[in-house]
Formats: sequence, C-alpha cells, structure tokens
Amino acid sequence: MKLQNILGASLLIGGGADVAQASQEAAKDAIESVAERTKAAVLEQVDNQAAKRRECGTEPSCTRDKLVFRREYGSLSEVERLEYVDAVKCLQQLPPRTPSTAAAGAKSRFDDFVVTHINQTLTIHFTGNFMPWHRWFVHEYEKALREECGYTGYQPYWDWPRYASAPQDSPIFDGSPTSLGGNGEYVVHDGPVISPPEGFGGGDIQLPAGVGGGYVTTGPFANMTVNLGPVGGLNGTKPGPDGGLGYNPRRLKRDVGPAMNTRYANYTTVMNLLAKPDFNQYRLLSEGVPYTVEIGPHGGIHDTISGDPGADLFTSPGDPTFWTHHSMMDRMWSYWQLLDPETRFTESSMNNGTYGHITWRTSPSLGRLTSMTRSIWGTLATRSALVRL
Repeated sequence: MKLQNILGASLLIGGGADVAQASQEAAKDAIESVAERTKAAVLEQVDNQAAKRRECGTEPSCTRDKLVFRREYGSLSEVERLEYVDAVKCLQQLPPRTPSTAAAGAKSRFDDFVVTHINQTLTIHFTGNFMPWHRWFVHEYEKALREECGYTGYQPYWDWPRYASAPQDSPIFDGSPTSLGGNGEYVVHDGPVISPPEGFGGGDIQLPAGVGGGYVTTGPFANMTVNLGPVGGLNGTKPGPDGGLGYNPRRLKRDVGPAMNTRYANYTTVMNLLAKPDFNQYRLLSEGVPYTVEIGPHGGIHDTISGDPGADLFTSPGDPTFWTHHSMMDRMWSYWQLLDPETRFTESSMNNGTYGHITWRTSPSLGRLTSMTRSIWGTLATRSALVRL
C-alpha cells in the first residue's frame, strides 16, 4: 500500500506536485482519504488472515470485531467525554507507585507518569526511540485508565489542524464540563522564551504568545494542582526542588492560541509528514531540529498548550491534554507506517540518518510506572498497536 496509491490524484504525488504547495482544503481531503483507505486496508488484511486460518481449520485470534480505532476527542459524545474526564481524575486521586524517596512530589498515580517522563526526557527526545517510546507511554496511560479506573473507551486524540485557527475554542479547551479544562485566564504578556538545556547548544527562541497565560479557572480541571517541576526549558522559570521531582504544588496554567498551531500543525504540515519517504525525514519534520525555530508539530503543539507544566519539555505530561497530543502523534506515525508496511515496520528501516540507532531492542526503565517491561523494538513491530487510528 504505497503512498502514491493511497493519495492518488488528490495531490498528484506521482506527477511531481509539491505537497507543501497544496491548499489546506486539498491537504485535508487527502488526509481524510488516507485515513479511510488505510482503515479499509487494515480491515481487509485482518479478514484475509482470518479466512486463511479458518481454511486451515484454526480459529483466528485476531478478527475485525477485536480491533480498536482511537477517536478524535470532539467526535466523542458528551457522555463519552465525561467518562474520559472522570477516568483522568480517578488517576489523579489514586495513590502513587513511586516511592517518596525517589520523587517526593509524586502524589498520585497520574504523577507516576510525569516522574517517568522527567527521568527519561533527555534520552527519549531527539533520539531514534522518540516515536516508539511515546507510543508505549500513551498505551500504558490508556491501560491505566482502563484497568485501574474502569474506563471503557480508549485514549482520544487531538486533531491538530481541525482546530488550528482557534484551538482555545475546541472541545478540548472550551472550558465546558466535557472539556479538559479551559484556557488560562488572559493576562497581558509576551510569548515564552525557550532556552536549550545545558550542553545542547543553540540560542534562546522567542515564541508568540497565546490568548491566555494565566491560571485555568474553567472546566473539569479548573484550579488543578500541579505537583512536580518545573525542570527547565523556559527562560526565567525557577526550577522546582530536587530537579523537579520534589513537591512543588501550584495551579495549572495555559496559554493556548492559534499562532503556534497554524504555523506548525496545519493540514499541509500533516500531509507533508505522510509524504516523507523514510523515517529520518519523517522524524526531522515531526520533532523538528533541536532548539531552532523549526520545532515541528510535536513542539508546536506543546507550545500551543504552553503554560505550566505544558511548555516544560520534562513535565508536560502533567497537563491532561498532553495525552491527546501524543495520541495524535502516534496516529500520524501509524498512518505513515501503514502506507508502506513492508518496510516501515522493520527495525532496519529505523537505523539510518540523523536519528539512527541500534538500540531498538533496549528495554526502557519505567520505574514504578508499571510492572511490565517491554522492548522498544517490540513496540515498534507490534502491528496491533497501530490499528488504534
């Protein structure tokens, strides 16, 4: 299922048209075509494999009724969104697994995930394992919601370009009871200045301001307490105790606005992602070039959320919207892989270029997050995880 066959004439890829020049509307139509055809191809493949097993007298273990397709947050019903919100709040009320001796600031099961991200940030960003590690991270969070808090759905995603012109008014941020909390209260301010960690090189980056900047006072996560961090990344931000792992209670802040979203995560950006011929080029656009203005949709959406902890590279999972963003990151990678599954599900396809690694079989340490240890390579190669589109 090659890219040219999926996109067909919608963007004239085979004829040499530049995807970057396609209009937003044309790119949107092409992306929807990719989504529909990819899903149909997955279902067809599952049906064919099931039929072959039955022909051999074996009952198939994987059938289309067992597949899960993750959904866009706004497409969930009000009841479904409320159930998701309740599950997230449940995680925030459960006791942590992280010992206080390891991270005194971890006060809930929700905080366990933040601790894990803090401890591994410098080895899971701008590295070859960024995409598969975060795929597994989102899966573990989804699993905790379901197994520990009784959630019956799956992790929804944030369709970045759909709400790019006014993300603050989207179902995620509109401040309604079914949202993930509103934007921060508006305060007059300049945009944040990102400073690279010591040893990373590069200079400060001035980002545009959003249309909030203050505390979140509306929606289910109004006045939510953030326990961990800050760690670093924003110029002028005072780090929290114990390298961000200490207890530092403060209120959730956001600075959501359209500037970053329209610049870094619009329809043509997403289309460009899907058109990349190899993992190296995909990664360079997706995560961007470290500490330059070309921060890609990954950094662009984190800085669309902005605020505290949203704009902190280390503690960003402490904002509940982190998980919708990274579910979308995984959705895009899933599509890209499924456009050429013969090569894009292989370990060797990942070991070249700027982000090339030979560490795909390394088992990540997740501390007290989970008792299960699974190799990065196993996550990469598990196609069942990829049908959650």
